[in-house]
Amino acid sequence: MKKKISVIVLSFLLAGTVSAYSNRSRVMVPKIQLAILLDTSSSMDGLINQAKSQLWKIVNEMALAKKGGLRPELEVAIYEYGNNNIPAGEGYIRMVLPFTGDLDSISSALFNLTTNGGDEYCGLVIGSAVRNLTWDGYEDNLKIIFIAGNEPFNQGEAGYVNAVKQAVSRGIIVNTIYCGDRRTGINTFWKHGADLAGGRYMNIDQDIIPVTIMAPQDAEIARLGHELNKTYLAYGKSGAAKRKEQEKQDSNAMAMSEEVAVERSVSKASGHYSNSGWDLVDAVSDGAVKIGELEDEELPGEMKKMSKAEREKYIKDMTRKREEIKEKINRLNVERRVYVEKKIKEAGSENTLDAAVIGAVRESAKKKGFTFK
Repeated sequence: MKKKISVIVLSFLLAGTVSAYSNRSRVMVPKIQLAILLDTSSSMDGLINQAKSQLWKIVNEMALAKKGGLRPELEVAIYEYGNNNIPAGEGYIRMVLPFTGDLDSISSALFNLTTNGGDEYCGLVIGSAVRNLTWDGYEDNLKIIFIAGNEPFNQGEAGYVNAVKQAVSRGIIVNTIYCGDRRTGINTFWKHGADLAGGRYMNIDQDIIPVTIMAPQDAEIARLGHELNKTYLAYGKSGAAKRKEQEKQDSNAMAMSEEVAVERSVSKASGHYSNSGWDLVDAVSDGAVKIGELEDEELPGEMKKMSKAEREKYIKDMTRKREEIKEKINRLNVERRVYVEKKIKEAGSENTLDAAVIGAVRESAKKKGFTFK
């Protein structure tokens, strides 16, 4: 009897140890969460265009981050505020996208934004983002709000002071980006909002059209990007639609400029670009599905008539091909970054959204033990 009880107690303790280890392993995966709050009133077309064109540059900067030798997960959420298309009863604010690591969904959300005049309630939108987004509970992870606009920060009945204090109580940094001259932003409380939250106050010229810098590596990266697209194998009920969405965001990037399209190709070669929900290569690599468990109708057309062994070999070959392409893109991008950074220094840094976001993230991340290499 005593032996039986000892075995039960030992089993219980081991189970608890495994559970604790599992939870610790999950917690120790570093994470960066960025909530971007954009003023979409009628005067802010320039800001929205900068967000569309500079998303991939920001993502590529995040891809350089490491903590404890690990690549952090990246999640982005988007809010819009100050838009008359949103009911007044909702404060002219809307959660466009909750936190997600789906980069194509983030791009789609930005390209679907439109501007229309309204009242801009910074305190209200910050408070909503703090309360309604699913913020990570681990204090050593990086949680940042970026709010950008050009009207006084203290508009509306929901004061920004309380909203910012709520953010601070949850370990969220609030960075403010005033779209206009620096002194006006200070006089209209944008700097005070950032100071209260331990964040950075910045001002940008939203009407600047960023200078396009084409590097010698771009043509080859673009070619490899096309080859990379051929390795995606849509599966399941949503696969075809998600594949079309990927193609649409490729087209959106190209419509902005060739440089933006190249930045997107680089992003797709990074660890942050994963599509295991619809792409069979990512799904198998991530352990989300097993080839043998899928029904024929769930498979890509070219795989339906294959045997199980042929299907497994096909996925292995496609996985290897994708990794080889990614490696080439990443190697070229190391050279490309050196070239582009040199040109930026020669031309002088631009007062744009990406520079503001990247600079603030790097500064805050360093305090949390993240490095960028």
